[in-house]
Amino acid sequence: MDSKYKYYFKKPRSEIVKDILDACLTSGLVMIAATSPYFLINLLKTYPKWKKYPHKKVYNTFYRLKKQGLIKVESKNKQIYISLTRDGRKKAGIYQINNLKIGKPKKWDKKWRALIFDVAQLKRTYREALRGKLKELGFYQLQKSVWVHPFNCKAEIELLKDFFGFSEKEMRLMIVENIGNDKELKKLFILT
Repeated sequence: MDSKYKYYFKKPRSEIVKDILDACLTSGLVMIAATSPYFLINLLKTYPKWKKYPHKKVYNTFYRLKKQGLIKVESKNKQIYISLTRDGRKKAGIYQINNLKIGKPKKWDKKWRALIFDVAQLKRTYREALRGKLKELGFYQLQKSVWVHPFNCKAEIELLKDFFGFSEKEMRLMIVENIGNDKELKKLFILT
């Protein structure tokens, strides 16, 4: 068996979907010359990450994503444009949310990140999902809807806010220099 096929069988099919949706999400739109009979090869050259998959699997995955309504493929002016649909952006967002991590700097800036939120009962499912994600990211629940973390997490919180569709009134991140007696928190986060 060819080595690239061995690699494919080790990776779940969703990895291909994740790579394709991620490329469409980060680049916004994929554009390839449609006049070339080597459309798929040109596409693979554009995204070297996809070379690890057999050409036929990439083609089939594109076809399946299009059929599921996750990507839109249009031909205009001898170019092929590939973009995410609204459902495709949601699916790509889920992959981003699943891979979120807050980096730990070499030196703590001695500031706390306090996340406060007040989400309506109608969005209870989203609120519970947010709480679960905050726990997973290492936040500490200071009060019912007040969570703290010692490291910069603005980008991660913005991504969560966008993903869940929360407004600035529903969810706000504050940088706090003095949180009161924080000895226990420092011990919890192993800070000096």
